[in-house]
Amino acid sequence: MKSHTSHVKVRYAETDQMGVVHHGNYAQYLEIARIDWLDTLGISYKKMEANGIMLPVYELNCKFLRSATFDEHLKIETRLKEKPGVRISFEYSIFNEQGELLTTAYTVLVFMDSKSKKPVRCPALILEKLGF
Repeated sequence: MKSHTSHVKVRYAETDQMGVVHHGNYAQYLEIARIDWLDTLGISYKKMEANGIMLPVYELNCKFLRSATFDEHLKIETRLKEKPGVRISFEYSIFNEQGELLTTAYTVLVFMDSKSKKPVRCPALILEKLGF
């Protein structure tokens, strides 16, 4: 399936007193990677929302194997897990500068009509860009 690599530099404010990234920041890293993934397909998240489609997170899971620390450059590999329907699923691998696997994660998001707040099928434009 379609994959993309994003890069994030760990900021001081994202770490705890030990200089380790606080677990709550990983959701933001994954969001950065997802939006970057969409951008590479030529899909603007902002335009998608302006057209009435939202993508709330339905499920988020992280497995922390090693700590990320202040000032590290992280590489986030984002992979589409399967053909999107009402839901779209991603898998992630986060690596440090030495190429060590730090975190694995997955998210499931739901395409939702912003007015009715009801689930809808994946927009045709996204399926087309993905080659489905």
